[in-house]
Amino acid sequence: MPGSNEMTINLLVLGRTQSGKSAAGNSLLGSSDFKNYCSPRSVTTCCSLGRSCCILGIIRRNGSELALRVRVLDTPGYPHSSLSKEQELLGPTWNDFTAVLLTHADKAEEAGFSEEEYLHSASSTLLSLLSSVQHKYLFLDNHKSIIKEERATVLRKLLNFIKQNNYQKLPLKHNKA
Repeated sequence: MPGSNEMTINLLVLGRTQSGKSAAGNSLLGSSDFKNYCSPRSVTTCCSLGRSCCILGIIRRNGSELALRVRVLDTPGYPHSSLSKEQELLGPTWNDFTAVLLTHADKAEEAGFSEEEYLHSASSTLLSLLSSVQHKYLFLDNHKSIIKEERATVLRKLLNFIKQNNYQKLPLKHNKA
């Protein structure tokens, strides 16, 4: 159980097959909890919770440094470009609690795109998704080994998104039996 000097964020990783979800989860946890390798089909076949990591020096509350505990739930890929199943599960306010993590930033860089240029040339589906989540997005390079400072930067941005939402939790829809 987390103490009063600790804040926990839970990250649910959703996306298409082979989009770098497991690699992103490993990067954020600083671990290799999730299997990931190049494959013509989904590597992740069931949901799994990665070991949580605890990081110091990212957040302060009431003048005291808090430890940030991060837990990542990796999910199998969806072979579609819409979020209809996720929206159904998460409810009508899902977009207030969602940030888009764009993986493989190194590929965009290799192609000569800055983040802004990449997004400018993005599909209408991606642009619509980014608009629906109030342009809360992050780029992550899955091929670099993420050093603590870079991981901390991504987590600070996520915390900023959470702060913008007044630290509210997403109320999950319950299935009626």
